[in-house]
Amino acid sequence: MESIRTRSKKALAVVSTIGLAAAMTVATATGASAKGENIVFIQGVKGDGFYITMECGVKAEAKKLGATVKTVGPAKFDATLQKPILDSVIASKPDAILIAPNDVNAMQRPLEAAKKAGVEVVLVDTTVKDPKFAVSEISSDNLGGGKEAFKAVQQLVPGGGKVMGIGVKPGISTTDARDKGFKDAVAASGGKYTFVGQEYSQNEPAIAAQITTAALAKNPDLKAIFASNLFSAQGAATGIKQAGKSGQVVVIGFDAGPDQIKALKDGTVQALIAQQPYQIGVDGVKQAVAKLNGKPTKKKITTGFTIITPATVDSAAGKAAAYRSTC
Repeated sequence: MESIRTRSKKALAVVSTIGLAAAMTVATATGASAKGENIVFIQGVKGDGFYITMECGVKAEAKKLGATVKTVGPAKFDATLQKPILDSVIASKPDAILIAPNDVNAMQRPLEAAKKAGVEVVLVDTTVKDPKFAVSEISSDNLGGGKEAFKAVQQLVPGGGKVMGIGVKPGISTTDARDKGFKDAVAASGGKYTFVGQEYSQNEPAIAAQITTAALAKNPDLKAIFASNLFSAQGAATGIKQAGKSGQVVVIGFDAGPDQIKALKDGTVQALIAQQPYQIGVDGVKQAVAKLNGKPTKKKITTGFTIITPATVDSAAGKAAAYRSTC
C-alpha cells in the first residue's frame, strides 16, 4: 500500500507535467500567432541607393517585430525581369510580399495572382493601375516632389526661361507623377518659364545624355532640366558637359544616393529631391505584420521629402536625408 507521502509525490509530478505541457502549448500558440515572420522584399532594382536604404528600414523593423525577411530584385528596372522573380517568390509561399512594381500595367495581374495564392501584398514606392488587392500603398508625395523640383528651378534660375523634363519611361507610377508635377508647376508659373518637352531615358544614362545634347542643339538657351531619377540626372549632366554648357544649365535631380550626393558636391547637379525610403520600408513591414495579425491597416501612406542643395548637403538635415550604400 502506497504511503500518503508517495502518493503526494506522484500527484505533484502529474501536476508539474500538466503545467509544463500547458506552458508548451501556450508557447506554441504564441509562436503560431506571431504571423509575418516570413516576408520577402522585392526591390524595383538591385544596387540602387534608394532601395538599399528601404531594405535597411525593412530589416530593422522586421527584427524589431520578430519577423524574418529576404530581399530580392531584378538587375534592371524592368517588369519582364521582375515578374519571374515575383512568380518564384509566390511559389515559395511567404506570408507577405513587399514590392515596388516596375510597371503599373504589366505587374497588375501577377500581383493579383499573389493575393489569390494567399500572400499578402504591400506596395512600396511604386504601385499598379488597380491596387485594391493590396494591404497598403506606401510612397512619397511624388506629384508634390515634381512641384518642389520646379521651386528649386525658380530659386536657381530666377530670371525664367526654357526648361524640360527627362524621365525613365511612361508607365512607372512614381516618375510619371514627378514628371507631371513638374510640368504642371511650370504651366502654373504665369509664362515666365516655358516647358519645351518631356523626354525619356529608358533608365540609361547614355540615352539621357543624347537627349540632352539634342535638346541643347534645338534650344541653346535652355536653362534647366528636371531629371526625375538617378540615371536621367547622370546622363543630363554628361550631355551638358559634352555640349560645352557646363555651368549654364541647371540640373535638378531626384533621390539622394551616394552618386547623386557626389554629383551635387561636384557641381554637375544643382539640387536633389530626397525621399524617405527608410521610413517607407519601416511602414511596409508594419502594415504587413498588422494585416497578418488581424490588426487595422492603412490603405495609403504618404511620406515626405527634403530638398538638398550644396548649401545644405553637409548639414545635419542633409546628412540625414542622404541614402545609404549599405545597412
